[in-house]
Amino acid sequence: MLNGFKDFILRGNVISMAIGLAVGAAFTAVVTGFSNAFIVPLIGVITRGTGDFSRATFQVEGVKFPYGLFVSASIAFLITAAVLYFCVVVPMTKVQNRFTAKVEEKVDIKAALRDCPRCYTAIPAIASRCAHCTSEIKPDPEALALAGLPAQR
Repeated sequence: MLNGFKDFILRGNVISMAIGLAVGAAFTAVVTGFSNAFIVPLIGVITRGTGDFSRATFQVEGVKFPYGLFVSASIAFLITAAVLYFCVVVPMTKVQNRFTAKVEEKVDIKAALRDCPRCYTAIPAIASRCAHCTSEIKPDPEALALAGLPAQR
């Protein structure tokens, strides 16, 4: 029971996920700080606001809506998502594709079926004998070629 838990914890996926969460949280804090320190004030200057767009609000019947906070959080999210995608996901996908063994397409020789000419039951196209009526049948040459088997004479 404990061995299974140990194997689960020490598996690369769990450790990678834990490290990814820690790095992601730290990176999000950095991006949020950058966004609040540079991007949001720049938006405030461009829109001729107070200079700190995160404090921008509008009021409806005495209730304040701080839409600047939402815009600030949205900008931080977009920056974080873009950097993580282009700096982590894309390179890791390329590395995985490079080191993943390319598996040749295997032809499922049992998937190609045909009807037995005597009992009309479905049999594999490469079969030389019907499994139902035991009649001898000439295998389909195309199916033999796809399976990589020599043609029968």
